[in-house]
Amino acid sequence: MEYNLKEIDTYAKNWIKAAGENIRSSFPKTLNVTTKSNPNDLVTDIDKGTEQYFIEKIKGTFPNHRILGEEGYGDDITDLTGVVWIIDPIDGTMNFIHQQRNFAISIGIYIDGEGMIGLIYDVVHDELYHCIKGEGVFLNKKAIPKLEASKVNESIIALNATWVAPNKRINHELLIPLVKDVRGTRSYGSAAMEMVYVATGRIDAYLTPRLAPWDIAAGIIMIKELGGKATNLRGEELDMLKENSLFVSKPGLHGDILKNYLKDGKW
Repeated sequence: MEYNLKEIDTYAKNWIKAAGENIRSSFPKTLNVTTKSNPNDLVTDIDKGTEQYFIEKIKGTFPNHRILGEEGYGDDITDLTGVVWIIDPIDGTMNFIHQQRNFAISIGIYIDGEGMIGLIYDVVHDELYHCIKGEGVFLNKKAIPKLEASKVNESIIALNATWVAPNKRINHELLIPLVKDVRGTRSYGSAAMEMVYVATGRIDAYLTPRLAPWDIAAGIIMIKELGGKATNLRGEELDMLKENSLFVSKPGLHGDILKNYLKDGKW
């Protein structure tokens, strides 16, 4: 089946900007904050309302499209056949609650399993990162240049501060030599934002032990489009139907870190 990517992209941009305006208008209000899997896994009424807004718009315009959303209001997705919107209504909810900045709306649109459209909206700064596969990546209307190779000792990398996963033993000690050798490390608390920072060259790589599909769906489309690499920490292809570890970086740097610091995935 043929799909009009331009049409889908136009609708998605309009909806993500409208959702962002609604989030900005919520800043002076008192949020209804609850927890999910643990006391630090926060969700607000804004997260839920934003996801429901996207579902209403998508189903009303594209009734045959399916939706995988963080808050669980979408479809029961067991495959990526057809058009699937993978949505994180607020990526970086803790930042949203505590800082009212350093969070984003993330939407990846996949067609028959292939990432075709990516949108990440930095709501506070009104910066929309977007791409259609094969047409480049843009920040608002400005094209983002292709990624260039960099060396480990000249790189800034982002690391998730919490290397603990349920029922998993993660050998975080493998990262110590890498942290010592790079120019610096950062942690921003939003996977979507950290991925666009790699895409724009603000940082050189991002590593984290456990993320859901909605955290990474849009960002990996952009990084691949710009010539970067996106895999799990073992260098394997990412599975958009389950949790993954994540390693995204500039070209060249990815192979260097994987081989010399992650021990070919033996973490």
